[in-house]
Amino acid sequence: MMKSTLIQLALAGALFVCSGVSAKDYALINGNLFNGVENRIQSNVVVLLKDGKIEAIENTGIDLPEGYTVVDLEGNYLMPGLFDVHTHLATLEQAKRALLSGVTTVRSASVKAFEDVALRELVKTGHIAGPDVVAAGVYVTPDLGSTVLADPRLAALADGVDTDEDLRTLVRINIERGVNVIKTRGTQRAGVAHTDPRQQVYTQRQLQVVVEEAGEHNISVMVHAHGDEGARAAVLAGARSIEHGTYLSDETLDLMKERGTWLVPTLVTMNEMHEEQYDHVLRLRAKHMVPHLERAIKSAIAKDIRFATGADNYYDNKSINRISIEVEHFTRLGMSNFEAIQTATTSSAELLHLQGQTGQITEGYEADMILVPANPLTNIEAIQDVLMVVSNGHIALKRIPFHVTE
Repeated sequence: MMKSTLIQLALAGALFVCSGVSAKDYALINGNLFNGVENRIQSNVVVLLKDGKIEAIENTGIDLPEGYTVVDLEGNYLMPGLFDVHTHLATLEQAKRALLSGVTTVRSASVKAFEDVALRELVKTGHIAGPDVVAAGVYVTPDLGSTVLADPRLAALADGVDTDEDLRTLVRINIERGVNVIKTRGTQRAGVAHTDPRQQVYTQRQLQVVVEEAGEHNISVMVHAHGDEGARAAVLAGARSIEHGTYLSDETLDLMKERGTWLVPTLVTMNEMHEEQYDHVLRLRAKHMVPHLERAIKSAIAKDIRFATGADNYYDNKSINRISIEVEHFTRLGMSNFEAIQTATTSSAELLHLQGQTGQITEGYEADMILVPANPLTNIEAIQDVLMVVSNGHIALKRIPFHVTE
């Protein structure tokens, strides 16, 4: 069994690069279906995939149309692919790791040199199976550092991005390079020892300049904010989502509810700062940040704030931050399994304005789905054991059947 699984995983790696070949038409049979919308399981279904989309959902026993490759799901559970709406994918290997974990759509939270835009186009043209990418380009932050090398026009911003014109210039360069979303900063970082994550960086006025310039091009803004003051400024400025939100007060959460601002907590990466690879300052910081963030999440759940899932991950070969673990944290903090899974599927699709395209297993939607070994509505850990990944109709991972045939 182990040998068979290893062979299948190796084949899955080969499947990742699609060389421009169109997705096959598949008949997925003998599956149990969670469609992402209804809090129930549909038993013994057949799902037909054609031209990368979900063509039909039928009952087992129908006459299968000709020309479809049949995949026996062996009674396992089919559900929508997961979303990671706060990630930093910048290489093909990172994209592959995200996809094989069950993530079929990502929103970039900035990269060094527009690698996310290039990854998005590789997926669109069918050269790689996925995940689909909503690209942010480069970070709108006061100090660009080495990111200034991403585009010759950024040389004018090498001394800092602070004035209204600086902010507008950086937003425009991002937009001209083809981004789908703008990421900016409300507070300092948590993951470096010399900064205070509660310290506000951009003012409400500066953030509003960013939001207004992006809005001229119908592009929304995501704002990194741990501290309450920076987060509140972002909400008042019109941010679509607050990223992290560690020290959010009830007053700011009430304002988020009133304005429809989303929360992307990335608790899984805050927890990871406890690990030994981080220095003592960050491990100590995690000991007080994680309880604060958990309290903020519990309060946000009680206030019915809209959630989406982000792992704040580079999907390198060290971190095990995964969306499936973030979803499990949400159940521990008060969500039902159904509610938590929706944060990683239908709700994340809505945050990204993709709710009519992906995030659920519905006829006409993109064929983005995963197969897990148990009912995720009663066993949330099942989504950590992904047996199959379908992205844009491509089977990117297939670990079934488990048995070895002669």
